[in-house]
Amino acid sequence: MTERTTRARTRGGIVDFEVVFPSSEVDVRELHESSGVPVADILAVTHTERFPALDEDEAAWELAATAGRTVLERNGIDPDDIGLVLYAGSGEWDLPFWSPAAKVADELGITHAHCFEVANFCNGGMTAVRTALAELALGGAPYALVLIGDRLSRLVDHEDPESKALFNFGDAPAALLLGREDCLLDVVASAARTDPSWADYYSGDVEDDRVLMRRRGRRQGLGDAYLENFPARVDDVLGALGRRIEDVAWFLVNQGDKGMHEKLLARLGIPADKSVFNYHRYGHMGGSDPFIALRDLIGEERLGPGDLVLVAASGMGFSWSVTALEYRGR
Repeated sequence: MTERTTRARTRGGIVDFEVVFPSSEVDVRELHESSGVPVADILAVTHTERFPALDEDEAAWELAATAGRTVLERNGIDPDDIGLVLYAGSGEWDLPFWSPAAKVADELGITHAHCFEVANFCNGGMTAVRTALAELALGGAPYALVLIGDRLSRLVDHEDPESKALFNFGDAPAALLLGREDCLLDVVASAARTDPSWADYYSGDVEDDRVLMRRRGRRQGLGDAYLENFPARVDDVLGALGRRIEDVAWFLVNQGDKGMHEKLLARLGIPADKSVFNYHRYGHMGGSDPFIALRDLIGEERLGPGDLVLVAASGMGFSWSVTALEYRGR
């Protein structure tokens, strides 16, 4: 059977974005004490002794709202010009049966937008970008606001040695202002696919009023699926643009697994110095990972006008997407 992939050529892009870090951190020594896993084994996953995570009194939606307010004020955007507010993540929000998109919109005085959630796990942010740009293409209000508000650190059982592979999960809510023109980063193409045979590889348990992620069984081959699906999506995007792998200035990917990151670069033939490794600084910040990398590249003036940036994101399910951005500068 011929593989079918969701592909899109887009008009518009990211006008501005902001990432907000929480006030607390996870410490690997605390993870060792709670799980019994040796510190060295935990560091092999986290690659850092400490990384950002929500404090007990912090809510992801509040930090996402702070990021959203920053991008609106920095760009002088009237809240009435926001026609869409999307809140992306795992689907486990700060409250059950509740709309964080609507809550943030109310906080920011956005009263004329359609507000809803996009649950695609760590691929949620990029899926929301695709969705928002498709809506903007239909006309109406000139801007959309995408919020990334995962609470990954709250979903990991730090007492469970079997959850060690998830011990690098932290939190860093973000906001992206999307528009049709005058963009910092044009979104020029995107491709995505889900392999539904992996749907039950992870699922959640409710324990003591918490939802905790659990791996089910010992199925092998997820790494191979990553090394098959990401390169295929890269081919889709570059083919749509008539570009080659040598044209890629930067390749950014979720910071969930450093070893997989390195294998993927080798498979694609992309040098490591054309990617960003933040494992030693932050661990895995969910869907905000590529925007932390972009923030640093822009701040350090390592991006030039016209540079082609590929953003690879994945989420449980499992889904893989690659989105092509062209940097336009401020």
